[in-house]
Amino acid sequence: MLAQLGVTPEDVRPADIDETPRVGELPRAYCLRVTEEKAKSVARADGEVVLAADTVVAVGRRILGKPRDRCEAETFLRLLSGRRHKVHTAIAVLSDDGLKMRDVVCTVRMQRLGEHDLTGYLDAGDWKGKAGAYAIQGPAGAFIPWIAGSYTAIMGLPAHETARLLTAAGIPVPSRS
Repeated sequence: MLAQLGVTPEDVRPADIDETPRVGELPRAYCLRVTEEKAKSVARADGEVVLAADTVVAVGRRILGKPRDRCEAETFLRLLSGRRHKVHTAIAVLSDDGLKMRDVVCTVRMQRLGEHDLTGYLDAGDWKGKAGAYAIQGPAGAFIPWIAGSYTAIMGLPAHETARLLTAAGIPVPSRS
């Protein structure tokens, strides 16, 4: 997504944080907290800008993280099958001027998944490492007939909000020129 905006990061530094939801934590609050913790956990020198993001799939108050295994992926997909759910994406930019954050909430409908769809998708393994066990930009996109909100936010990095925050932090975003 950054390449699509015309931005090339100088470095990619993974954030090492505990992403376990707190007891009673709601999806939006969880997403914002994890994103802030990611941004603040990365070593940053003066003048550097850190961009962090997190995406959460939620059914009601239930947070669907990255499935631990195929069994949990199947549980998530059966829960999402034929239903609308929310996708929360938060982004944070940490610079010498401090921390600035935005979040985007989208609604997504997944078609009812037949056993053939479910087994084929699980066998393909695209669910691994994906919040809610799917990525809209991958094969699971064929299961999504309707969204309300930002497609790029559902992918995990909302282009509009990212460009605005980076520009405000002094990072030139050519697509905004």
